[in-house]
Amino acid sequence: MAHDCLEGNTVLAMDLETTGVDPIRDRIVQFAFIGSQAEGDEVKIEELVNPQRAIPYDTSNIHGIFNSDVAGLPGFDAHADLIHEMIDGAVIVGHNVRRFDLEFINHEFLRIGRRPPTPTAIIDTLEVVRRLKLPRPHNLGALCERYSIELVNAHTAAADAAATLLLLWKLMKDHPSHFRRTVTDIEQWLVGGGGRSGSESLGPGLNDLEPVDREGRIRRDGESLVLAFGRHRASTLKMVQKTDPGYINWLISPASLLDEDAREEVKIHVSNLRSS
Repeated sequence: MAHDCLEGNTVLAMDLETTGVDPIRDRIVQFAFIGSQAEGDEVKIEELVNPQRAIPYDTSNIHGIFNSDVAGLPGFDAHADLIHEMIDGAVIVGHNVRRFDLEFINHEFLRIGRRPPTPTAIIDTLEVVRRLKLPRPHNLGALCERYSIELVNAHTAAADAAATLLLLWKLMKDHPSHFRRTVTDIEQWLVGGGGRSGSESLGPGLNDLEPVDREGRIRRDGESLVLAFGRHRASTLKMVQKTDPGYINWLISPASLLDEDAREEVKIHVSNLRSS
């Protein structure tokens, strides 16, 4: 069975509801984990989080969480230990979880001065359907309808997480040959299409690099500084200085939202690049 690749792992579907779509500026208002521990114990967690800022009315109309629902509740820092325990060392499943949910988690941990948790592997069902070249649309609602998955209370974290876990099971059942490998090999197939196993073949990811600023927008990779956001994400400042010097000028201005210490470090770094 293709599903044997998950055996012996903690496998958790994760989903978030947030104040918006920007992980740097927006905040988490709800999180959910649905799945099982490696020993077989069921996991079902859903919690509201006070984002410590107003939830836009249009956003509340989508996920149904209003300011009155979170008023007086604890902020993210009160949930950080639980979230770290759930994610660290687990196989995390989600729909667009790599670029959305985990990006939010990483920024929330950086905001409270903690290193984000590290999953054993990420199996993103959006990446799966794209890698399998299934016909569009690829949104969760459409895929659930296609696979006869009942999605009750869509856009609540627990409902979306549970539906995603069932979607993965059906995708694995229908396309077993792609899942007869380790979870790290599956992740490598999803992100790069290759067959090499282990994180070593990928090299360090952005989240493995030391953050220069509080929000983790700039990362340190040896002697290089790397952008972790925006249109030049994953590019070194040296590369951007050559191709888009105007972006560098914006980056060292207050408009970039970098904190003052980070802007000063970037200025020094760029000055050294220009003089070398």
